[in-house]
Amino acid sequence: MEYRHVSISFGVEPLVMYNSYHYRTTLDKVVTSQKVVLFMKGTKEFPQCGFSHTVVQILKSLNVPFETINILENDMLRQGLKEYSNWPTFPQLYIDGEFFGGCDITVEAYKSGELQELLEKILCS
Repeated sequence: MEYRHVSISFGVEPLVMYNSYHYRTTLDKVVTSQKVVLFMKGTKEFPQCGFSHTVVQILKSLNVPFETINILENDMLRQGLKEYSNWPTFPQLYIDGEFFGGCDITVEAYKSGELQELLEKILCS
């Protein structure tokens, strides 16, 4: 078995990924730990790309509590997420444990009101 060690700082306890099976179970824990999780370049306080900034601004404008994880801090995490979500780019937004989309999908859903409806439903349950 190939040994890889990846630590994700999330909450109090770091999550560690050793192999592809462990990547999946660890990422499952991360995306289900909060109602809204955004994997992005940078942080919500200091986004490091325009696409990440856009999604952060949308979520903030909706007063949605959300957790962010900076994918620039760990290349193995970044690559593992691409496989996990089957989505090649960042940011990646997860809502209620499910992959929602990247920047373009989030913007379109926001403009149509679909994002607001989904978040209201998820956050009120």
